[in-house]
Amino acid sequence: MADRHNLKNPAVKRILQEVKEMQENPSDDFMTLPLEDNILEWQFAIRGPSDTEFEGGIYHGRIQLPAEYPFQPPSFMLLTPNGRFETQTKICLSISNHHPEHWQPSWSVRTALTH
Repeated sequence: MADRHNLKNPAVKRILQEVKEMQENPSDDFMTLPLEDNILEWQFAIRGPSDTEFEGGIYHGRIQLPAEYPFQPPSFMLLTPNGRFETQTKICLSISNHHPEHWQPSWSVRTALTH
Protein backbone atom coordinates (compact mmCIF):
# COMPACT_ATOMS: atom_id res chain seq x y z
CA MET A 1 0.00 0.00 0.00
CA ALA A 2 2.81 2.44 0.87
CA ASP A 3 4.31 2.39 -2.62
CA ARG A 4 1.26 4.17 -4.09
CA HIS A 5 1.13 7.08 -1.66
CA ASN A 6 3.16 10.18 -0.89
CA LEU A 7 4.99 9.17 2.26
CA LYS A 8 6.04 12.78 2.85
CA ASN A 9 2.41 13.70 3.49
CA PRO A 10 1.87 13.59 7.29
CA ALA A 11 -1.70 12.30 6.94
CA VAL A 12 -0.64 9.45 4.64
CA LYS A 13 2.25 8.55 6.89
CA ARG A 14 -0.01 8.44 9.95
CA ILE A 15 -2.72 6.45 8.16
CA LEU A 16 -0.23 3.85 6.95
CA GLN A 17 1.07 3.50 10.52
CA GLU A 18 -2.48 2.92 11.74
CA VAL A 19 -3.15 0.32 9.03
CA LYS A 20 0.01 -1.54 10.00
CA GLU A 21 -0.87 -1.41 13.70
CA MET A 22 -4.37 -2.78 13.06
CA GLN A 23 -3.04 -5.57 10.86
CA GLU A 24 -0.51 -6.55 13.52
CA ASN A 25 -3.01 -6.23 16.41
CA PRO A 26 -6.49 -7.07 15.10
CA SER A 27 -9.53 -6.52 17.28
CA ASP A 28 -12.16 -9.13 18.10
CA ASP A 29 -14.79 -6.37 18.03
CA PHE A 30 -14.22 -4.70 14.67
CA MET A 31 -12.43 -4.91 11.34
CA THR A 32 -11.47 -1.89 9.27
CA LEU A 33 -9.21 -0.91 6.38
CA PRO A 34 -8.98 1.95 3.90
CA LEU A 35 -10.22 1.47 0.37
CA GLU A 36 -7.49 0.40 -2.05
CA ASP A 37 -8.05 3.44 -4.28
CA ASN A 38 -8.68 6.03 -1.53
CA ILE A 39 -6.64 5.90 1.66
CA LEU A 40 -8.86 8.56 3.25
CA GLU A 41 -12.02 6.42 3.02
CA TRP A 42 -12.29 3.40 5.29
CA GLN A 43 -14.90 0.66 5.55
CA PHE A 44 -15.58 -1.04 8.86
CA ALA A 45 -17.59 -3.84 10.41
CA ILE A 46 -18.20 -3.67 14.15
CA ARG A 47 -19.94 -6.03 16.56
CA GLY A 48 -22.87 -4.73 18.55
CA PRO A 49 -21.88 -4.12 22.19
CA SER A 50 -22.63 -6.86 24.73
CA ASP A 51 -25.62 -6.43 26.99
CA THR A 52 -27.37 -4.05 24.59
CA GLU A 53 -30.13 -4.47 22.05
CA PHE A 54 -27.34 -4.41 19.41
CA GLU A 55 -25.57 -7.50 20.83
CA GLY A 56 -25.09 -10.17 18.17
CA GLY A 57 -25.34 -7.71 15.30
CA ILE A 58 -22.62 -6.82 12.83
CA TYR A 59 -22.80 -3.23 11.66
CA HIS A 60 -21.06 -1.94 8.56
CA GLY A 61 -20.03 1.64 8.04
CA ARG A 62 -17.71 4.13 6.45
CA ILE A 63 -15.12 6.47 7.94
CA GLN A 64 -14.00 9.50 5.95
CA LEU A 65 -10.68 10.91 7.07
CA PRO A 66 -9.96 14.54 6.19
CA ALA A 67 -6.78 15.48 4.30
CA GLU A 68 -5.70 17.19 7.55
CA TYR A 69 -5.93 13.97 9.58
CA PRO A 70 -5.01 13.49 12.43
CA PHE A 71 -5.33 17.20 13.19
CA GLN A 72 -8.98 17.20 12.10
CA PRO A 73 -11.51 14.51 13.08
CA PRO A 74 -13.03 11.90 10.79
CA SER A 75 -16.69 11.58 9.86
CA PHE A 76 -18.68 8.37 10.34
CA MET A 77 -21.61 6.84 8.52
CA LEU A 78 -23.42 3.57 9.21
CA LEU A 79 -24.50 1.52 6.23
CA THR A 80 -26.40 -1.17 8.15
CA PRO A 81 -29.90 -0.37 9.45
CA ASN A 82 -29.61 -0.29 13.22
CA GLY A 83 -32.60 1.51 14.71
CA ARG A 84 -30.48 4.30 16.17
CA PHE A 85 -28.75 6.14 13.33
CA GLU A 86 -30.04 6.88 9.86
CA THR A 87 -28.08 4.93 7.26
CA GLN A 88 -26.03 6.70 4.58
CA THR A 89 -25.94 9.85 6.74
CA LYS A 90 -23.03 11.26 8.73
CA ILE A 91 -23.63 10.57 12.40
CA CYS A 92 -23.03 12.94 15.27
CA LEU A 93 -20.47 11.56 17.71
CA SER A 94 -18.33 13.42 20.21
CA ILE A 95 -15.24 12.17 18.34
CA SER A 96 -16.50 13.04 14.86
CA ASN A 97 -16.31 16.10 12.66
CA HIS A 98 -19.60 17.20 14.24
CA HIS A 99 -17.62 18.09 17.38
CA PRO A 100 -14.08 18.98 16.24
CA GLU A 101 -13.42 20.73 19.54
CA HIS A 102 -13.34 17.32 21.27
CA TRP A 103 -10.99 15.60 18.81
CA GLN A 104 -7.43 14.85 19.92
CA PRO A 105 -4.70 14.27 17.26
CA SER A 106 -3.33 11.43 19.41
CA TRP A 107 -6.55 9.49 18.78
CA SER A 108 -6.75 7.01 15.93
CA VAL A 109 -9.29 5.13 13.87
CA ARG A 110 -9.02 2.38 16.49
CA THR A 111 -9.76 4.92 19.23
CA ALA A 112 -12.80 6.12 17.31
CA LEU A 113 -14.19 2.61 16.83
CA THR A 114 -13.73 1.65 20.47
CA HIS A 115 -14.83 4.99 21.94
